[in-house]
Amino acid sequence: MLFTNATRRLTVNSIRSSLHHRHGGYKSFFSSANAGAGAAASSSNSRLASSSASSLLLASTVGGIATLGWYYSSSESSSSSSSFITQCDASSSDESQQRVEEAVKQAQEKFEKYWPRNIMILFGPPGAGKGTHGPKIENLLGIPQLSTGDMLRAAVAAQTEVGKKAQAIMKAGGLVSDDIVVGIIRDRIQQEDCKLGFILDGFPRTLEQAKALDKMLAEEGAAVTKVIELQVPDEILEERICGRWIHKSSGRSYHVKFAPPKSMKVDGDGKPVKETMLDDETGEPLMQRPDDTSSALVKRLAGYHGETVPILKHYEPNGVVKTVNANQKMDGVWGEVLASLSRK
Repeated sequence: MLFTNATRRLTVNSIRSSLHHRHGGYKSFFSSANAGAGAAASSSNSRLASSSASSLLLASTVGGIATLGWYYSSSESSSSSSSFITQCDASSSDESQQRVEEAVKQAQEKFEKYWPRNIMILFGPPGAGKGTHGPKIENLLGIPQLSTGDMLRAAVAAQTEVGKKAQAIMKAGGLVSDDIVVGIIRDRIQQEDCKLGFILDGFPRTLEQAKALDKMLAEEGAAVTKVIELQVPDEILEERICGRWIHKSSGRSYHVKFAPPKSMKVDGDGKPVKETMLDDETGEPLMQRPDDTSSALVKRLAGYHGETVPILKHYEPNGVVKTVNANQKMDGVWGEVLASLSRK
């Protein structure tokens, strides 16, 4: 892994700081990282803000992980540590660069082994903004958002043992059992990109699934660390949902009122002309989901509330449930999401 000079300097400074302030260095470093990321993400330019927040947190995390590594390396003598810092300060030296990167690598391995993974569940009714804020959390924390549908298709395509079972059931017209879905999740979270955690989207949908997930994670020595629910009043969701158009292959989402494609034209009644609804990046036609209608939404919301409330109550005693008011401007929603991600 290669780091920029700015990131490398931050890493070295963090290591130096940890040597002078062994106790509390790790906590204070990550607190400042989260604060800096939050400040960047509250900028008026949301795309730039997200990028700035991600870059800042990445650099800070690198430094923080290095600090953590030095905190655990009690066998290192102060003289050898001071020598390391002196050598690292010569930032133009290839050898010092290699030493910094090796220190970060070793510390990251300890972080992955001894500190709890960020295991998050993202809830929200259709149209609440999971598709908008889920990827931003991914970029911020560097952990993947896992969709059960995507995992199921990938397992079938890879012909894993669990994937073969799921394929046989689906070919017979049956529903894939919770045990199989949990098995697919178990296989997926063993992959390299899930070492520091992951975000579950679309699972669990029932209390029984939540309990099955908890059991599987316990066997892995882990547990759900955060449950975030994006809340929007039902009456607001109809306008959001019924005006939504998507680009099927990429998942990019548009809205005739809030985020129309550049190509959109309207007829005499103010309704969008279907032939003009094209993806901004590819020019390919957009589509509306069959269930993005008023009548279908009523059923979907009833199902969501009936299934989600018991799951939230299940996790509330663990102190991991956070609610976000998603019925406000984008920057306000993201600010609450950031606050909910904090470990404080």
